[in-house]
Amino acid sequence: MATKKIITVFGATGAQGGGLVRAITSDPNSEFTARAVTRDVNSDKAKELAKLGAEVVYGDLGNEESVNKALEGAYGAFFVTFFWAHFSPEQEKTEAALFARAAKKAGIKHAIWSTLEDTREMVPLDDDRMPTLREIYKVPHFDAKGESNKEFTNAGVPTTFFHASFYWDNFIFFGAGPKRGEDGKLALTLPLGEAKMAGIGAEDIGRCAYGIFKNPEQYINKYVGAAGEHLTGQQMADALGKALGETVVYNKVPAAVYRSFGFPGADDLGNMFQIYDEFEEKVNALRDVKISKKLNPALENFEQWLSHNAKKIPLN
Repeated sequence: MATKKIITVFGATGAQGGGLVRAITSDPNSEFTARAVTRDVNSDKAKELAKLGAEVVYGDLGNEESVNKALEGAYGAFFVTFFWAHFSPEQEKTEAALFARAAKKAGIKHAIWSTLEDTREMVPLDDDRMPTLREIYKVPHFDAKGESNKEFTNAGVPTTFFHASFYWDNFIFFGAGPKRGEDGKLALTLPLGEAKMAGIGAEDIGRCAYGIFKNPEQYINKYVGAAGEHLTGQQMADALGKALGETVVYNKVPAAVYRSFGFPGADDLGNMFQIYDEFEEKVNALRDVKISKKLNPALENFEQWLSHNAKKIPLN
């Protein structure tokens, strides 16, 4: 039996990386085996991945040697950073540079870098339609990733630049779901106007990444986006209402109002939604549902995702 090729997965206990590990380990005919990287190999999530058949190894982005070690002997690697753990675009850029160096050193044959658009290419810093944040960003959690694409290109690492969409799971875990007002009615508050926004279930992101690894000649050195469906705020509210069994009103607010809500990252997210609104066609064109379905035949649309996730959405 031929030796399976190792895919080293960073963020393995998170949404994207975890989905990829599960996609690899659930395919009995896979040509790959998953090496799941985590800071805590004894965590419950790490143990669950080990039970699925993944090789679980220690790795910490603050420890370059551990990153190099996690990539030893690997054919491919999935690289992702998590801005919301620290809210630092500078740290994201440092981590991306580390990934690119380590991938080059290890001779990785196919890297997937989970990136996003550098929105400053759409809205320059001197464009005051939205505020400039931290003096040099428009949407920090997008811009730092997009700016870091060059790290992989300059290092000569064969890379797929993989763009995720809005996680529908944010309605469960990130406080983005419907809220009950003083009148007792549920409202979904988003500064999207009438634009359609690409969305996807987090588990499907990993499955799409797996499809990319299975077709390297088609996707290396390409920009690929993943989406389960493109929906307006009203369409999301209607689908949520149907799944929850009560009316959900779409509360369409201006981006400036959303930025003023004051929760951590509100200004960043307000600018992000404004990009989704004003550059709907450009942003959605990359996040092609047909390509995503080709990569991941089990891809779910929003209604399908809600069928087994709606009850998890907190409604307070």
